Amino acid sequence: YDKSLVLGDYVVVVNAEKIQMTGKKRTQKKYTHHTGYIGNLKHTPVERVLQRKPIDVLRRAVDGMLPKNKLRDERLKLLRIFAGPEHPHA
Repeated sequence: YDKSLVLGDYVVVVNAEKIQMTGKKRTQKKYTHHTGYIGNLKHTPVERVLQRKPIDVLRRAVDGMLPKNKLRDERLKLLRIFAGPEHPHA
């Protein structure tokens, strides 16, 4: 691993729908985004995101752990997340 290089290895994650969280994160943690309009700061509980798109929870977690540099988007393209146990990269 070198933070100045993208080495090109894919990371495949399966069973993202079975993710476990410690404590009360599942009910208390909220994702926040702004729509761009005045007063439109939206909060979405993690529990709702897990029900609709369990892949997004894991992708946001990995995104927050990566270094904040120009290669961040390139590294996220190499991350493959699947909700169930089956995937085409076998």
